[in-house]
Amino acid sequence: MRGSLFSRPSSPLHSHSSISPSLTPRHTFSETIMDENIDYAETIITKWDLDGPTYRKMSSLFGDDRTEAKKFIEAVTGLRNAMHHFVKINSSSEKLIRAQRLMQIAMKRLEKEFYSILSSNRYVLDSESVSSRHSRASTRSSISDFLEDEVLEEDESIQNRRTSATSEADKAALMAVADLKSIADCMIGSGYGKESVRIYDLIRKSIIDESLYNLGVEKLTASQIQKMEWDVLEAKIRSWLHAVKIAVKNLFYGERVLSDSVFSSSGKIAESCFAEISRDAAITLLGFPENFAKSKKILSPEKMFRALDLYETISDLWPEIEMIFSYDSLSAVKSQAVASLVKLGESIRLMLTQFELAIQKDSSKTPSTGGVHPLTRYVMNYLVFLGDYSGAVSDIVGDWTLNAQTPLPESYFSSPISGGAAVEDASSAVTVRLAWLILVLLCKLDGKASLYNDVAQSYLFLANNLNYVVSKVRNSNLGLLMGPEWISKHESKVKQYAGNYERMGWTKVMTSLPENPTAEISPQEVKEIFSLFNSSFEESYKKQSGWVIPDRRLREEIKISLAKKIVPGYRVFYEKHRGTNRREIGVESIVRYAPEDLNNYLSDLFFGNDVSGSTKTWSYETSSESSLSSRGR
Repeated sequence: MRGSLFSRPSSPLHSHSSISPSLTPRHTFSETIMDENIDYAETIITKWDLDGPTYRKMSSLFGDDRTEAKKFIEAVTGLRNAMHHFVKINSSSEKLIRAQRLMQIAMKRLEKEFYSILSSNRYVLDSESVSSRHSRASTRSSISDFLEDEVLEEDESIQNRRTSATSEADKAALMAVADLKSIADCMIGSGYGKESVRIYDLIRKSIIDESLYNLGVEKLTASQIQKMEWDVLEAKIRSWLHAVKIAVKNLFYGERVLSDSVFSSSGKIAESCFAEISRDAAITLLGFPENFAKSKKILSPEKMFRALDLYETISDLWPEIEMIFSYDSLSAVKSQAVASLVKLGESIRLMLTQFELAIQKDSSKTPSTGGVHPLTRYVMNYLVFLGDYSGAVSDIVGDWTLNAQTPLPESYFSSPISGGAAVEDASSAVTVRLAWLILVLLCKLDGKASLYNDVAQSYLFLANNLNYVVSKVRNSNLGLLMGPEWISKHESKVKQYAGNYERMGWTKVMTSLPENPTAEISPQEVKEIFSLFNSSFEESYKKQSGWVIPDRRLREEIKISLAKKIVPGYRVFYEKHRGTNRREIGVESIVRYAPEDLNNYLSDLFFGNDVSGSTKTWSYETSSESSLSSRGR
């Protein structure tokens, strides 16, 4: 009975044979199952033979009938099991040859289906859509953990038809990924992984290249950059800054997710595919900043901010770059990103050095009005912008030893560098560097102040310029970097300069009045005092009528201070002695000013036209305007 159940039935041709039943070949249960697998596979696979009926060539196995597609994959799986079984028994058996022929037909069909799905769904499988659907990866410990969970979620979504909350494009994309994964698993398991990889690499690499082209990414050498006009190069930098964020966060991330999803059955194949389609494009993308930094054309202080934009962008994207290109086979991509950062850092250091030297070597004239020097305006505006890049600058100058060999006044040297708590902080590399540059500026201004013939004007010049420096620091990110102690210390210095100006500019006026204006003196002495006061006041006023104090607050403070020092004493003297000498001949002509007149004259001071802009401007001021104003943040 067991023989009749598990052995192949004898054919009619041998039913009356004289051969003994004990000599009839018997099939094992496994062989019977494998035979049936081959028979079943033949009925399914041959229907979709590309060399078969024409309508089957034009049809889509996975697009037209998903039930049939599932049967096809099952048939291939059964066929593969049969081949494994028979190859152990007899590697040259007819059954094995038949199975191999069917497998070739099946793989040829799956290749076509794989290509068709990739091609027809290239727009629903765009990297941005893929990456957005997998945005939750940022909350997982690794991309692999995320993918494993997400694939399960996608499969469950497909099986249970839970797609009501997703768009039609998302449905199509999820279905396409599931189909691609099913085909890839089948082909890899059948020993045809190379064929699926070849098709995948061909199509997805073209998509990456096309996407980068549409984003405006070009492969530019350092020599090509060197020959470009700055306006053209700056436009390419802006384009790159926009493109690299999209490329890393959407394009490459989406491709990493897609390749890991489609080839989830083989980590090595997934790595190979992603490396093949992304390596060259990523290196080209991340190589632009290095080539930019190599160009000697950009080594000028006003170009520094574009270099900092590039540096800051790569630094901000580094966590994503490190995660997306985590495979060993993509170490060249990470190396390129690091090389760009290193080269940009070197260029920025050089530009900072040139900036410092430019301050020291400046030979432009001081403004005749005693106002704010163009050098001061340029340097402080420059440092304000530099302060906005404090994170990047801190990375660049963190291990850069400060060269303190520049000859500086002792009074300046210790204060800005070591006087504030902010500077002593462990993360204050950028603070020290900025404080040093301000120190170099103040030293230069100190030397320029000595060029004035009038000492009072030199002190007014120092007060105006230091006040401008402090104002820029206080009202920008520099205030946080320099700290309140630095600001307070230099505000006191402004008041000191202002006080020196008042003493040197108005001493003759103040000392022309007696210490005790109510004391009894002779009419002749009254005349002499009024005469001396008038001439002193008129001399000082006339000399200073063209001087300016651009800052309204400082201007009012100095005016009020001068009025308090001059007017009250004069008022007392005026009130006491004007009437006493009223009948004396010539007395009325000597008393030229009432106290209110003095207030009016003082109120009119320091509004002179600041013609500092008409003097020789600092060498970088004009050319830097576009650079300083073009930072898009």
